[in-house]
Amino acid sequence: MSYIQVRDLCKRFYVRKKRSSESFLREKETIQALADVSFDIDRGELIGYIGPNGAGKSTTVKILSGIMTPDSGEVRVGSQIPWKDRKSYVKHIGVVFGQRMQLWWDVPILDSYSLLKDIYRIPEDAYRKRLSELSEALNLGDLLRTPLRQMSLGQRMRSELCGSLLHRPEILFLDEPTIGLDAVSKLALRDFLKWENQEHRTTILLTTHDMEDIAALCSRVMVLGHGRKLYDGQLQDLLRRYDRRRTVEIRYDRSGCIPVLPASVTMQREGDGFRLAYQPETLPTAELLALLQQAGSIREMTVQPQNIDYLIAEMYREMGL
Repeated sequence: MSYIQVRDLCKRFYVRKKRSSESFLREKETIQALADVSFDIDRGELIGYIGPNGAGKSTTVKILSGIMTPDSGEVRVGSQIPWKDRKSYVKHIGVVFGQRMQLWWDVPILDSYSLLKDIYRIPEDAYRKRLSELSEALNLGDLLRTPLRQMSLGQRMRSELCGSLLHRPEILFLDEPTIGLDAVSKLALRDFLKWENQEHRTTILLTTHDMEDIAALCSRVMVLGHGRKLYDGQLQDLLRRYDRRRTVEIRYDRSGCIPVLPASVTMQREGDGFRLAYQPETLPTAELLALLQQAGSIREMTVQPQNIDYLIAEMYREMGL
């Protein structure tokens, strides 16, 4: 039996429209945030949960974490229903929202951790051991006496992760955890999440728009759009569907070498070489290489797949998202 089971999950929101000059009452608009969403997650999985803005990702996370109650459907995490068994359930989960902080703004983060220790009733020895482990993994040693307001965004996110994991949760829900982070902070955060997942078999559901995060961490992804699950499977299988265009940069040993290529290949000169764009489905890479070699001896060649963000954007367009 799967650790997390979601069946036919539905959630609607009602938004009042702006009152027209011809009416005394404001009309209500129904927004279907989730419509019959179902999936299973096994213990220890690290899942990417992606989709455009307004797809229903954050709503799903809030329901799974017990913050919100669905209109219909079933959710079981282990033997518990998040919104019904919330008091006992929250002992087993950690949640990080990229735009909201749970730590106290004006006090050293060590004081916040001490309070979280009391809230979760963590034994002193277990707390010290876990704090030492997380501080080393997240490089927080010099920051423990620093108030949250004096930290950079990357430091605050590392501190938030530490606070969410002090009680050794079985599940970690991450909603846009790398938003606004620089490249170095993102890499450090990714390394830590891999470590936490592998070291403690923590089940992680990652919601993000940063596809580099998904590619680095998740082999399985779920795609949500207009409140419905559109895809659930391997990330590479999904990307292959939309990897339809590649770029080749090539230079020959002698000047004057010009390859003769089919009309499906676009070619433009760049300095002493050429830049080509082709579709692997129409012209396999091996056949293109043979045609390029016929023009002369190749000095340098680089084949570049499409940027992963471009592939996902193409997927969203085709799905009408």
